Amino acid sequence: MDNESFHALTRNSPFIAWIHNISLNHQKYIKSKFNDLNLGHDVRYIMFIYDNPNCSQEDLVNMFSQSKGNVAKVLKKLEDLEYIKRKIDPKNRRKYMLTTTEKGNELVPEYRRISKEWEKEVGITDSDVELKKRIKEIAINGMKLIGED
Repeated sequence: MDNESFHALTRNSPFIAWIHNISLNHQKYIKSKFNDLNLGHDVRYIMFIYDNPNCSQEDLVNMFSQSKGNVAKVLKKLEDLEYIKRKIDPKNRRKYMLTTTEKGNELVPEYRRISKEWEKEVGITDSDVELKKRIKEIAINGMKLIGED
């Protein structure tokens, strides 16, 4: 593709395509650094569980807009790989509370270091606080919008 065609495509691309592109390129970068782990996009579940100990499968379904079945499959994989563990919620015996294991706890700081490295390389700086805040607001509004159906 020549430079002119590339610029025409990028000029006419929808905003959401850029958000998707950022997410995919971030994951590709992370995967290249953790190629022996073969976790791909699933590492986001470990990060969420680490940051929200005792969260539920339903919390993950809501956060990542994934089906219950898909989330269950990923959680089983992460449990088998010993990154997370499930324990029965004493308040609701039909629910599980999720936590990271020692192995999961060791992964998180390294993931964050590499993610921060990627942010620096692509030009995301500490002064982009307002931009990050606004993107989170947009994501939350989108979650609310879908939840209203």
